Amino acid sequence: MKAMVWLVLLGVMTGAQAGEEDSTPCDNVDTEQQTYACAAFNRQTAERELKSAFDDLLQRLREQYPNQSSKVSDLSARLQAAQTQWMQLRDADCKLETFAEQPGSKAYEAALNTCLAQRSDDRSEYLQSLAQQ
Repeated sequence: MKAMVWLVLLGVMTGAQAGEEDSTPCDNVDTEQQTYACAAFNRQTAERELKSAFDDLLQRLREQYPNQSSKVSDLSARLQAAQTQWMQLRDADCKLETFAEQPGSKAYEAALNTCLAQRSDDRSEYLQSLAQQ
């Protein structure tokens, strides 16, 4: 399990570095402390991108259905409900994936942050694929 977490973490770190031109905590990760900081950075970045993808989707819906406020309201409510349920599932899945680590430990936090970042990245891509014009 720990080997898988580190491989996943390495993949997330590489993905985060590829899209960033500025220096990040994921540059030159050599120590455990740097690994933990990178995992936290990746989670924050992924959650920020998820929020942006969600907001962009809402905007695309408004643009796709101009002068149809009731339809936009209904779709927005459905989207919000789906997002809330997805977040609950994401959090539950990540708690399951990190069961082997001691809660509160640095390894647990790194594994949890890595899982949340991966799931959030996947969800961002999905939301971006919806309502494409």
